[in-house]
Amino acid sequence: MSDIPQDITHDQHAVRLKKLQDMRAAGTDPFRANCEQTHFSGEALKAHVDGQDYTVPVKVAGRLVVIRDMGKSQFVKILDQQGQIQLYVKKDLVGDEAYMAFKKLDLGDIIGVEGVLFKSKSGEVTVRVDKFTLVSKALRPLPEKWHGLTDREQIYRQRYLDLIVNEESRKRLMLRSRIVASIRATLAGRKFIEVETPMLEGVAGGAAARPFTTHHNALNADFFLRIALELRLKRLLVGGYDRVFEIGRVFRNEGVSTKHNPEFTMLEVYQAYSDFRGMMDLLKAIFADLARDVIGTTEIKHAASGQTINFAGEWREARYFDLIDATVGDKLGGAKLSSFRNTPDYRTKATAAAQALGLDIHPGWETHEIVNEIFGKRIEPTLIQPTFVTHLPKELCPLAKLNAEDPGLIDVFECIIGGMEVAPAYSEQNDPFVQREMFEKQVGEDKQNLDNDFLLSLEHGMPPAGGMGVGIDRLCILLTGAESIRDVILFPSLRPQEAK
Repeated sequence: MSDIPQDITHDQHAVRLKKLQDMRAAGTDPFRANCEQTHFSGEALKAHVDGQDYTVPVKVAGRLVVIRDMGKSQFVKILDQQGQIQLYVKKDLVGDEAYMAFKKLDLGDIIGVEGVLFKSKSGEVTVRVDKFTLVSKALRPLPEKWHGLTDREQIYRQRYLDLIVNEESRKRLMLRSRIVASIRATLAGRKFIEVETPMLEGVAGGAAARPFTTHHNALNADFFLRIALELRLKRLLVGGYDRVFEIGRVFRNEGVSTKHNPEFTMLEVYQAYSDFRGMMDLLKAIFADLARDVIGTTEIKHAASGQTINFAGEWREARYFDLIDATVGDKLGGAKLSSFRNTPDYRTKATAAAQALGLDIHPGWETHEIVNEIFGKRIEPTLIQPTFVTHLPKELCPLAKLNAEDPGLIDVFECIIGGMEVAPAYSEQNDPFVQREMFEKQVGEDKQNLDNDFLLSLEHGMPPAGGMGVGIDRLCILLTGAESIRDVILFPSLRPQEAK
């Protein structure tokens, strides 16, 4: 910013612009300055040794968030990524000229300081400042101290301000980073290989969802933003990567809610010579490590129900149709829960059961969709403790192995915690003939959406495997107690603002 407008009004922005103008006129430009940082705030607080004031030198940096002017000295606090630390700035120590410059600083300015640690009379570990440097001038004021940033739309649009003034948001989003790091460590300790796969796909496969479409000019071809990671990672099983995972963004051009964002983060993990029960063990191990290393407890409070969720206890296992039957008070499957045939009698029975539960049923839905509406709306929200819901109807996932005893079911689980699905897992289908048949039923007449390259890879032989997806955002909602997916994503998707 070389030219500062001269016709600005006398508000805080104008005052700060004038201060910057005066500094530059005096030969000082904060935007060309820098400082050395030897400690984050948390590290500096831990470095102090009781009884040894003024012996530990530190260099810390951060944003001014508290200023208490006491005349010839000031107690201030700066904020960095580990939190706040108090500074003591005294005129006699930094000199008259430097002290006068310090008194002109504003909340929000970013400074670096050199000094030594001591405990104040109130017992707070503090840096006695010997030297300071202004390294960035805040030209806009921070949100008002006591009211903070409370407008939800502004919080999401100006996340940088939210992180400065709302400690709860900062801690929650920092915790997300630690959650992801813990998952990576858990998988690395079990010899999984982390990979990256394309976000642009020629065929939108691996899930039933509406994709985002884009066009590549050089290739003159349409591409889709991936809706899942699955089909690329399974190709790696074919290629000899026996344990593989990816944590990456996926994109679905669908609705927005407290649990849905158009782009979100998924963990997908595949283990050769395993199955869906092996994935149960892996998911429990992930939660055990998170409880020990990140959240520090095996119990969390579920705000909506008031229940205490216990990760250390026995995780319940329940078959899908047992839950359905218990809810509707009748058996919606036969003695053998074979594939849905949409017979009029069966469809009528399922529709009546759903309507009796107060559900609206779309006339075009197939019977398995009606039954799954019962599960999604009347059963899933009630499953607060960790629950593996197993043996779902085959129509719900064409990529899983058919159950050996009943080919109308698949060997899968959906892990429900806190009333929402956190992780589905399968015994992966590796029979190329069955997989082709399932795909063809899924796409119907839309043959261009058939991933023939994936089917070709299966013909080269894919080992039996267990696979699992974990919604990272939903996991963070669960572990942080957030109200919405937007609260655990740094920059959630928002409607573009109109130009002013």
